[in-house]
Amino acid sequence: MTQTESPPPLPLILRALVPFAAAYVLSYTLRTVNAVVAPDLVADFHLTPAELGVLTSAYLLSFALFQLPLGVLLDRYGARRVQSLLILVAAAGIFAFAAAPGFATLVAARAVIGLGFSAGLMASLKSSSEWVPPARRSLSNSMFLAAGGLGVVMATKPTALMVAHWGWRGAFMVLGTLCVVAAGLIFTIVPNRPGEVKTAAPFRAQVDQLIAILRLPLFWRIAPLTGLSTGVSMAIITLWSGPWLRDVLGLPRDGVATHLFLMALAFVAGNLLVGLIADRLQRRGFGTMTIMLGFVLIYMAALALLTAQIKSLALPALMVMAGTGQSAFLAFPWFAAHVGPGLAGRSNATINFVMFVVAFAAQALIGLIIGWFPATATGYAAEGYSWAYGLFLALQTAGLLWYLAAPADMFKDHPS
Repeated sequence: MTQTESPPPLPLILRALVPFAAAYVLSYTLRTVNAVVAPDLVADFHLTPAELGVLTSAYLLSFALFQLPLGVLLDRYGARRVQSLLILVAAAGIFAFAAAPGFATLVAARAVIGLGFSAGLMASLKSSSEWVPPARRSLSNSMFLAAGGLGVVMATKPTALMVAHWGWRGAFMVLGTLCVVAAGLIFTIVPNRPGEVKTAAPFRAQVDQLIAILRLPLFWRIAPLTGLSTGVSMAIITLWSGPWLRDVLGLPRDGVATHLFLMALAFVAGNLLVGLIADRLQRRGFGTMTIMLGFVLIYMAALALLTAQIKSLALPALMVMAGTGQSAFLAFPWFAAHVGPGLAGRSNATINFVMFVVAFAAQALIGLIIGWFPATATGYAAEGYSWAYGLFLALQTAGLLWYLAAPADMFKDHPS
């Protein structure tokens, strides 16, 4: 959609966006669910911290590896067809996870789930780029992120209740069934864009365009900061926040679930607030990337408090991290505008690729570092978390310095 087009009617926009948001809720639920069911998996399969990290991050690895071809597929075939098929793949992985007899099968099934949910946000942003006016896309995208936060909410208390009643395997069977329903809704309800012209370029030409995006100096200037800030936040929220609450704060399982629930609410509220503030500041002339940088700095300050394990500020720091850790999503529409029309799927996927590679590496490496320290009677050594979080805070600081060293005019908003 260009600035001169009249926006479609609101009911049509809702039909185009809400089914994708529902799928993204499920995507984040399955991304985060191991933070709640980890004790059951550890007990049933006798997992070490490193194995738990590898198991959970298998989702992120397959998710990340499919981002680049996903961008080509979204631009070529459209979000509706690609997302509805991939959600069925996720459902197959969830059912396999529920029936897994051992660790290897768990890892393989978790990887299939990640592949199936790889279009969760990207398909949503692709649909947003087709239906929402450019000036309102930061707000639209923040609403998708907030929908993901509802998935984090679903992965806490509601999932804990399902596990209590049906066991973790039964809970996964329910989630797999919901995915089948979501795939059907996307395929049958989402409309085709009126007058939409699909990319006519050959597949090879589209791949060449993707490679050209990856070679842009602008991409390599923003990717370290956006990838590290979002990826590390994702790794902590979707797995290590639960064990951290147990091992650093000494909370029982119910207390961990309650704190994770509060973090999930902060995730929803924070992403909505980031979008609303960005929308308001952009209208007052503030640059998109300047706004993003402000939120990233707030997130890094919260992570520093968690690294230092200041217990009196732990819950506020966790909630601030949850609410601002995904604020690099503001870069998606900004980068797409600089790359050019018709390439939204690929431009978004390149940034998302870096984010999920970092998330995979952080989730696995945090587990490895924690495993270097002697286990305690109730879990893992608290100092292991400080070393692991501190390492990634240092890397994010380096990414921030690299970003700030760029020419001042590099991050101007694209003229509308």
